[in-house]
Amino acid sequence: MKLICQRESLLQGCQLASSVLPTKDIKPILANIKIVAEAGRVTLQATDLELGLRLEVAGVTVLEPGQALLPAARIVSILREARMPELEFESAVGGLTVSGGSLEYELPYEDPDQFPDLPELDAVGAAQLTAGPLREMIRRTAFACATETARFTMTGVYWSLETDGTARLVATDGRRLAMSTGAVTGVSTAMTAIVPSKAMHALERNLLDDEEPVGVVLRPSEALFKTGRAVLSTRLVEGRFPDYRAVIPKREKILVRLPLPVGLFVSAVRQAAIMADDESRKMILNFAPGKLTLQASHGTSGKSKVSMPIEYSGQAISIAFNPIYLLDMLKQLPGDGQMEVDLIDGNHPALFRYGDAFQYLVMPLS
Repeated sequence: MKLICQRESLLQGCQLASSVLPTKDIKPILANIKIVAEAGRVTLQATDLELGLRLEVAGVTVLEPGQALLPAARIVSILREARMPELEFESAVGGLTVSGGSLEYELPYEDPDQFPDLPELDAVGAAQLTAGPLREMIRRTAFACATETARFTMTGVYWSLETDGTARLVATDGRRLAMSTGAVTGVSTAMTAIVPSKAMHALERNLLDDEEPVGVVLRPSEALFKTGRAVLSTRLVEGRFPDYRAVIPKREKILVRLPLPVGLFVSAVRQAAIMADDESRKMILNFAPGKLTLQASHGTSGKSKVSMPIEYSGQAISIAFNPIYLLDMLKQLPGDGQMEVDLIDGNHPALFRYGDAFQYLVMPLS
């Protein structure tokens, strides 16, 4: 194999491929990125045996077709530190040479035929979403996934693609729940799956063109996603996802629905949270006519009290939350936007809404 590549383009591709590499030493060969050079096309491949990425790289001139294994950590460092716009790669059984200007690196040879095969995706029959809205849906849900292995079915994002053209993503860790909806086409039979959070973050990183169509296939044990230059495959999380519909408050039970300006609310939460106790992480929100007061206290460090005006004329309601859960949600919303909060009382979950496409449920603290 021999090729000349634009350094920045290959660096971006290798960084995207590196995001799917295993975090533990499963097999030494998986610490590599496989590069395959064909006439007019160069692709990178990476996998941790559960998540795989096949990525086409632009800005590469193929002088001799072939394939090689690139040690991921070293090749990213080389591409990052090199200053010339182009580099030459040449591989043979004796090793891999990377050169350009005054630089030359010799890397050991590893047999690319030993690298695991990755599945292809035929986009025919795949459901279609648009990259920009899908990226927003991922950002507004994946952060709420559980990180504890004991909550296994909650460590992924639940996908529901429906025949009426609705795509729904849901994530929960048992203490909060995030749900985002968007449009999907090409769904002849409703499909559901739990996609691991690592795969969701890798997919988000590969959604670079807002208008680009994204093909999605959900199978019994795997999901595949296809963009214009990438195919991402992942095993699914097995098991039954919690019944998220059962925990969302029914409209007839909601006592209060009031608007909250996102920018003003996030500022008040940040200011009050400064004094939240390190262990309890508790902040009390007092909703009263015309005013919302946020309070937090620390046993030895003091107290905080922050107020903001609200459009509310009902009875007073006091409810406590972990401010981190509020800030995680608020970071996903535009600061100049307007949201709504639905309250039953101080003992039931609160439901935050942003338009018709995003809902976020938070359990109160006692």
